[in-house]
Amino acid sequence: MPIYKVVAENKRGRILKEEVEAANEKIALMQLKGRNLTVKKIKLKPKDLFANVAFMQPKVKTKDIVIFTRQFSTMIDAGLPLIQGLNILAEQTENTTFKGVLKAITKDVESGSTLAEAMKKFPDIFDDLFVNLIAAGEVGGILDTILQRLAAFIEKAEKLKSQIKGAMMYPLVVLIIAALVIAVILIFVIPVFQDMFSSFGSALPVPTQIVVNMSDFLKGNIHWCLLAMGGLIYAFKKYRKTTKGRMVTDKLSLRLPVFGDLLRKTAVARFTRTLGTMISSGVPILDALEIVAKTSGNVVLEEVIFDVRSSIAEGQTIADPLGETDIFPSMVVQMIAVGEATGALDIMLEKIADFYDDEVDTAVEALTSMLEPLLMVFLGGSIGGLVIAMYLPIFKMAAAMG
Repeated sequence: MPIYKVVAENKRGRILKEEVEAANEKIALMQLKGRNLTVKKIKLKPKDLFANVAFMQPKVKTKDIVIFTRQFSTMIDAGLPLIQGLNILAEQTENTTFKGVLKAITKDVESGSTLAEAMKKFPDIFDDLFVNLIAAGEVGGILDTILQRLAAFIEKAEKLKSQIKGAMMYPLVVLIIAALVIAVILIFVIPVFQDMFSSFGSALPVPTQIVVNMSDFLKGNIHWCLLAMGGLIYAFKKYRKTTKGRMVTDKLSLRLPVFGDLLRKTAVARFTRTLGTMISSGVPILDALEIVAKTSGNVVLEEVIFDVRSSIAEGQTIADPLGETDIFPSMVVQMIAVGEATGALDIMLEKIADFYDDEVDTAVEALTSMLEPLLMVFLGGSIGGLVIAMYLPIFKMAAAMG
């Protein structure tokens, strides 16, 4: 449907600039007149040449979803009709991709679909967790409360995700910078010293000769080195996409010396918060566990959660199968058992999630403080070693002259 760019004046004399979607200009003018606006200027908005090119459209960020969820919750709580709220949010969002999604959802709701059914058509934006909670909110008549919980859940989950990314990225960035600096020294700096050493007429010290050989190899094979590195990264990504590859890499990640403990704490925090949010929102426990398993992000944890689900379906408790794994500490298992016994499982899960959020904060700070000196020693040792190796012949020549 065409979109018109409008400059109009309201009753108070304020000039407004808006975009109106209508079948033609006459209908657009009628819509504006119905809102008591005096049109000053109206023109057809030019079509975006790249509107149908998917990869050139802006991505819907977590921030967009959180803002939408909070504003939608406020509108529903204030008694605004569902369709009207969706229309307002669709008009005011700046992300063109998200605007199109919200308009499509509004159209489906107007046609008789539930909000959850309409959102389910966009799994890349609204995942199973989001859709199922919305469905529970619609059935229970507590959609505004569910939306508030969802916004808080997404914000905390995103904070946890960014903490893990930060902890992982810091050493990786430092190592990449170190590799680039060493490569520049070997390719551009060492040859200058090599030409100078060739005039000495004597054998080079062993460390210097090793560095010179490394420089010669890298200069002659830099393209093969880059190709091999790219091939390894591509092969790892392909292997990671296989079922066996996911299982092997996820198991290894949980057993890493320092990062494994951090990933385990993150998995516990994510599991307890997601399950707690779903149970408190009225989602049946078996459905909740299935969704939690699919959104866990780790195949090992996913298998554990499905085992828990099977145990519950057979009449057992949640705590028993969790206690048989090495992912969940005994304290977590005992707290869940107490929550089941007292009928306050959702509250207990939220408390565990809050505790492990703090644990992740502490672990990230400890990891960063431990890695900083280690990385500095690595950088100083590698680059300093190269410099010393190149100056050894000069020291040897000075000693001979002395």
